[in-house]
Parts: sequence; structure tokens; C-alpha cells
Amino acid sequence: MDAPATPDDDADTGAHPIYAHAPRSVEFNKLRKRLIRNTREALEKFAMVRPGEKWLIALSGGKDSYGLLALLLDLKWRGLLPVELLACNLDQGQPNFPKHILPEFLTGLGIEHRIEYQDTYSIVTDKLPQGATYCSLCSRLRRGNLYRIAREEGCTALVLGHHRDDSLETFFMNLFHGGKLAAMPPKLVNDEGDLEVLRPLIYCAEEDLQRFSDAMAFPIIPCDLCGSQDGLQRNVTKAMLTDMERAMPGRKDVMIRALGNINPSHMLDPRLFDFAGLSIKPKDA
Repeated sequence: MDAPATPDDDADTGAHPIYAHAPRSVEFNKLRKRLIRNTREALEKFAMVRPGEKWLIALSGGKDSYGLLALLLDLKWRGLLPVELLACNLDQGQPNFPKHILPEFLTGLGIEHRIEYQDTYSIVTDKLPQGATYCSLCSRLRRGNLYRIAREEGCTALVLGHHRDDSLETFFMNLFHGGKLAAMPPKLVNDEGDLEVLRPLIYCAEEDLQRFSDAMAFPIIPCDLCGSQDGLQRNVTKAMLTDMERAMPGRKDVMIRALGNINPSHMLDPRLFDFAGLSIKPKDA
């Protein structure tokens, strides 16, 4: 990628049409630059970009995916992201889904996109008993369809809007309930080995993305159309991290950096460190 942007890089470059009605305040500019800086750091640190490739941007209609799209379009507009972008929404057949919102939004801004209808909602409700949590199965079905669409469109990567807080929540859920240390990776290859999954927002705070979304006035589609249940383990973990951040501001940033600063010799996994081969040096005879 090109050299990192300086704070004044956007002074004369204009902006993508998605920013046409964005606030002109100093506060918003600082927020936007912080999100851009965090996104660029992830793109560069985890070697996500190969010039000339094509990315499928998963657009759900929530704040995170809108933010992802806007930030990537911003970077591309500045000439800092040399890949082709295709936004994609998968209409999963949830009751009362507002089908017109995303096509109108994307078409009005001239953003390349594909809207795909697959009634996975009926599959989920048929296979799971009433009152069960839909999210896991729904997510797997959605991911499979997005992989298929990416292949059909000649894309090399599926790009998702998971952020810092999503990764931390996953880490603590695995720690507390799975007995392992694992978070959301910023970059992975699918099981078939033909597509990458990228998370450029992995350093972006959910609070910043919420403020960004509110300021940009994105037409949000709520994720409660299928009757998403309260009290899920992720919600419990989110509340725990929120309380922790409130008591000790800045802890989330420290924790996300810790996930990239691992000392295998101070953990307990002999697959990562050769404890058997560790021994003291014999004293000189």
C-alpha cells in the first residue's frame, strides 16, 4: 500500500458521495480520521491488500457494515486502497425486512452492489425449536451464501464489519465457555482455501462506529426482525466489558493490543513452546 496518510491528507482530495451530507464539524473530522487510521493499520499490519483484486463487502444494513463500506470507499477515493469493491446484501427472508432501503441507498450513491435473496430464515425456524437462539445457524447459512456470491463475482475476499469489541467478546466467550484462547482473527482463509475473510475494522471501537453511523445518518435496518433473543452469552460478555471500560477507561484498547503481543513461553500450551526441551545449562566442570 501507499505511505500512511498524514492528518491533512484529505484537505484537497474531496470525498466520496457517501460523505455528501456528513457533518463538517471538527469533532466529526477527528472521529473519521481515527477510524481511517485504525482501518489502515489493520490493512497494513495483516497484509490484507493485493492491488487489482476484488472484494465482496458484506452489507447487512447495520451500523458496522455501513461504517465498513464508508471507510473503505473513503480510502479508495483517496487512492489508498487499490482494489475493486462490490457491496452485497443477503436478504434472508426475515419477516418485515425493508427490501427497498439498501438498493435505494446504494443506487443513489452509484455504489456497485448485488442484492441476493435466499430464504434462510425459513430453514432456521424449521430446524430450531421455538425459543432457541437463531444467531449461530443463521450466521453459518449467511456465510455459505456469501462465499458462493464471492466466487460468482470473481472476488478474492469476503470483507466483514466485525470490530474491536466483537473480537474481545469472542475472546472472553472462548475463555469462559470454550476453555481456549481464541478471538476473531483479522484475516483467515476459508476451509476450501479459495477465499480470504478480512476484518479491516478489528482495531475500531464499537462506540466510534456508533457515533460515526449516527453522524452519517445511515438508514439502519435493525437486527431484530427475526426475533433475536435477549440474554445471549455475547450480551452478557458485552455488558461485562462495558462495566470494565467504565471502571478503567482504555482497558479495551489495551486488551486488543494484548491479543497481538503474545508470549508463548509464558502460556501453558506445549504445542506453542518447547517446554520439554527447556533445561538449565550445566555448570562448568
